[in-house]
Amino acid sequence: MLVLVIEATTATLVYDPPEIQTGNVESSATGATLVAVQGWHVDGRGNENKPARLVSFDSSGNVSWVHDGPERSVGWFYDADPLPGGDVLVVNTIREGGVGKTLVYRLDPETGDRVWQTKFNITDTHDADLINGDQLLVANMREWDAENSTSNDRLFIYDLTEERIVWEWYFKNHYPESMDGGVNPDWTHVNDVDKIGPGRYVASPRNFDQVIAVDRESKNITFQLGADDDHDVLYEQHNPTYLETDDGRPVVLVADSENDRVVEYTCTERVNQSCTWERTWTVGAGQLDWPRDANRLPNGNTLITDSRNHRIIEVTPKGRIVWEAYVPWGPFSAERVAHGNDGVRSPTMHDLGYRGSYNLTGTAGLTPGTEEDGRLFPGWLRANFGGLPVVGDPARALADRWQAGAQWVRPVWMAPWSFVYLVFGALSTLIWALAEGLYQRRRLVSAIRTITDRVRAW
Repeated sequence: MLVLVIEATTATLVYDPPEIQTGNVESSATGATLVAVQGWHVDGRGNENKPARLVSFDSSGNVSWVHDGPERSVGWFYDADPLPGGDVLVVNTIREGGVGKTLVYRLDPETGDRVWQTKFNITDTHDADLINGDQLLVANMREWDAENSTSNDRLFIYDLTEERIVWEWYFKNHYPESMDGGVNPDWTHVNDVDKIGPGRYVASPRNFDQVIAVDRESKNITFQLGADDDHDVLYEQHNPTYLETDDGRPVVLVADSENDRVVEYTCTERVNQSCTWERTWTVGAGQLDWPRDANRLPNGNTLITDSRNHRIIEVTPKGRIVWEAYVPWGPFSAERVAHGNDGVRSPTMHDLGYRGSYNLTGTAGLTPGTEEDGRLFPGWLRANFGGLPVVGDPARALADRWQAGAQWVRPVWMAPWSFVYLVFGALSTLIWALAEGLYQRRRLVSAIRTITDRVRAW
């Protein structure tokens, strides 16, 4: 144990905690990049050392401004969309009286003031878009009806002028309760909704492992990519982007989060509005760590939010990183401001002529896990034990769980390997104590009886 403590202390003394910084920039971006950072909180209070915040980077990857969450009692930041004139549409959740609520507001980054604000009495929302000039299109997750044991997860449109909901679409009206193992308080985890045309919306029910398009008038699902538990296609994806080929066929670019990749699917055949999908492009498989946003830029590159690697990258169709910025903790989405959230025609990989799977190259590797994965505990586990019989599957499972959770529990000042040393040192001590107690159980029982008898006599 002493050796592990010494190793942990040494590693921490030379550790440089991750900060907002520029990564590899081979070519300047087309203007500013807006990043929404989810951050980490406990019981509704933001962690000042792992804060939720909005960050704007200039074309060279330098910080232009930061809008800090904990200073404004923000628990999480989710989607943030650039608006005409330089303002930002912001979605974040708060807690009031122990109850979760959602704030959507228009932020003036220069002053930090909210131009207007709407508060919804809904527990959790990751995305709301401003559409039709004065309406909010909202993806409402975790809308649990405990009294009736049912989910009211939905999409809805809120009219800011009339101050009322003018359209609703409930998942329970279109899916059986058996989806995702049965209806539950976080049934769909619908994390994104976008307007893709007049009365046409694309949504991402993450827990159903699929992307869908919904028609406002008929309320029908007009196409579906993926299926529940079909993880070869999608595995709990985030923030899909709808594109079209030059001949008008649907294309979905999506951060395939639990598969640690970004993928693009093309509709190769459409019959009665039902698509036959082909995965035409994959990038970063196994190199990304829980990506949660991917946007196609007009130049054919893709802007990716690599959440657990705490970075934003712009990659070429062949996977070359040409622009990179690091921003802990847990970026959720990123937008290139010059192109806005919609309205810019961007090419598909099908039309650009790129097919297949491409590895990422060109990272600066400033944040642990982005350059040499084997130097960290999860990568070390996979490299040394992941391919072995019997222990391979448990080793990979432990690596995945550690990678997903340890960084949120570990103090920000502590080196990653220091945390490993201390955890396993504590476990070793506990196992030793239990074994020693088992071995000395008769002596311990005798000592306890002696003490008990003396107490009674006294």
